[in-house]
Amino acid sequence: MDYEISTKVSRSLVEKARKYGINLSELMRKAIEEEARKREIEWALTIMEEISDKARLDKPSNQLIGEFRDPKVR
Repeated sequence: MDYEISTKVSRSLVEKARKYGINLSELMRKAIEEEARKREIEWALTIMEEISDKARLDKPSNQLIGEFRDPKVR
């Protein structure tokens, strides 16, 4: 299900966006998607650090993941 959201933006800002051909709906959608991705990554890193602390790993979890992804790092 899709949701419709709205926000208040000054008239001058909307006029500038139109002048430069900025699609405000597309820009808002992309900005929300990017912010959600950033927070998802931050959340995952937090969880990995908690697991790493509990497991008492020799290296931080993000370093281990990097080494796992890129064997040249080892």
